[in-house]
Amino acid sequence: MKRLGMLVSTAAALAAMTILAACGEKPQTLGAARTDAAPFQGTDNAFAASGWTKGDKASWEQGLKARMQNSQNEYTKTGSPSK
Repeated sequence: MKRLGMLVSTAAALAAMTILAACGEKPQTLGAARTDAAPFQGTDNAFAASGWTKGDKASWEQGLKARMQNSQNEYTKTGSPSK
């Protein structure tokens, strides 16, 4: 009888610990507030591409176009497709 009581109390303690473990989750939020600005408005770090001026939409689009043609276009890397 003592053994059954001890088993029940152990199971109850285990269930209580399991339930309380779910209460310990911390909120998952971003560290800084995020602003919804256009991408060409700029960044405040040193990793911006050279030739781009902060806030200039035309230079932003020109940089994207050059990146697309020079580094992300497989046809320019390997030559034109043969037919």
